[in-house]
Amino acid sequence: MTALRERWHSASSAIGRRVDGLPKSARITGLLAFIAFLYVLPNKWFYEYLNIPGLWIPLYTTRNDMAAVLFYCAWIVLLSLGLNVVVGYAGLLDLGFFGFFAVGAYTVALLTSPESKLITEYNWLESPWPWLVTIPIAIALALLSGVLIGAPTLRLRGDYLAIVTLGFAEMIRIIAKNQDWILNGDRGIPQVAHPPGKYPDGTAIFQFEFKPYYWLLLTVIIGAVFLIRNLANSRVGRAWVAIREDEDAAELMGVPTFRFKLWAFAIGAAVGGLSGTLWAGQANFVNSSTFSLENSILVLAAVLLGGAGSIGGAILGGFLVIYIPEWLRSVGDVFGLPETATVFGNDFDVSPTSLRYFIFGILLIVVMIFRPQGLWPNRRRAAELKDRQKEVAVVE
Repeated sequence: MTALRERWHSASSAIGRRVDGLPKSARITGLLAFIAFLYVLPNKWFYEYLNIPGLWIPLYTTRNDMAAVLFYCAWIVLLSLGLNVVVGYAGLLDLGFFGFFAVGAYTVALLTSPESKLITEYNWLESPWPWLVTIPIAIALALLSGVLIGAPTLRLRGDYLAIVTLGFAEMIRIIAKNQDWILNGDRGIPQVAHPPGKYPDGTAIFQFEFKPYYWLLLTVIIGAVFLIRNLANSRVGRAWVAIREDEDAAELMGVPTFRFKLWAFAIGAAVGGLSGTLWAGQANFVNSSTFSLENSILVLAAVLLGGAGSIGGAILGGFLVIYIPEWLRSVGDVFGLPETATVFGNDFDVSPTSLRYFIFGILLIVVMIFRPQGLWPNRRRAAELKDRQKEVAVVE
């Protein structure tokens, strides 16, 4: 197993060195071509020709609309980028990231829906606000909530911080579920406004079709990647790396650790709030059922699967945790696999649709065994992990 792991590591390192050896113009051209590919991808006339060469196994989903799957992938990717700032760069374990997502979604719902109690019962607003106007408000409130939660708790470390963030997310969910005063409990808030925009014939661009929302999310992700990358390469990013590697040493060297941890928490919260606004605009309905602990764990799994501290890893992990289970639903159609199996007179559901999360869980375990640093790790993080493995080997 160790030899196989070493072979995998050497092969991936060789690929990385080969890509880095390409001229800058070639890398930029390849990146632009890949972005163009992503924009074209949700069109059926394009993706229906995507197959595994020689096997004719479709790489697209046959049981669900491809544009819908890509939208949910992009949504999780944006959340993964935000959580990667907190977990990957600053090294803070956050289990309640969906709490900030909920703040963004509920802000947009309360301000844009004609069914909001701010309008119908309390008359605090005369009419619904435009969706676009509420975006900076939702981001600011999510950022403020990150500061308010982080200020008294970021002096904690490790498991203690994780428990506090988990409590924050559960507090938001329980209040949203049980409180009928403004958030309307489990009945939620319907008729949330869509983003603006019209086609030349006057019909709205953003209704319930997933394709325009995917393009909008993809554009936002590109902007978020640019901003986060610049932050990571700045003095702030270097401070985050120092805190992650050894917080005590960083503080002794004069790094104001608490301030930079608070920045990471606030920036991650702002990205989480932004993703909530985009999701609410498409869903047209917000209630507490979306903000479960499972979704926070899913985003954390995406960051760790791709590679904590790596922007490319966060994008790859966010894509895979949504796309692979959906694609596995298509496997049964391709191979004609049975839906049920009879054992001792009892029928059991053995369809890939039912077993897809079990299969995906096994794949995750295999990846974590052979690639603990993630599929696309940050080089510094990969080097840290390798050094630790050597230390463990020496001790043993």
